[in-house]
Amino acid sequence: MKWRLYFGAITAAFASGCAADYLNNYNTMTLASGDANNTNSLMQTVDPFNPNSNNTHIEGDGQRSVAVIQQYKSPASGGGGYSGNCPTDSSVAADGSNCGKRSAESRPGGAL
Repeated sequence: MKWRLYFGAITAAFASGCAADYLNNYNTMTLASGDANNTNSLMQTVDPFNPNSNNTHIEGDGQRSVAVIQQYKSPASGGGGYSGNCPTDSSVAADGSNCGKRSAESRPGGAL
């Protein structure tokens, strides 16, 4: 009786291996179907990028750029248009306390 049970289990294991491959074939549509027109147009695009984007030589004066950035970052100039009391972490607030993490420098999208 035990041999019939073992033989049946082995036969079922081999048969299930064949069935798994058969079940991978579907008669339904996939999520990517219906997008052939966009796929073909993208495949036939010669160069989707602007050829001038490869130009890494940017004309400009380095000293002038550094001066502009330093002027923007300096608290004396208003912190780049920031008119509040706490442009940087080391600033002192209107009530005399240290700004610390309440400053515009510490906040996302802050002035500096």
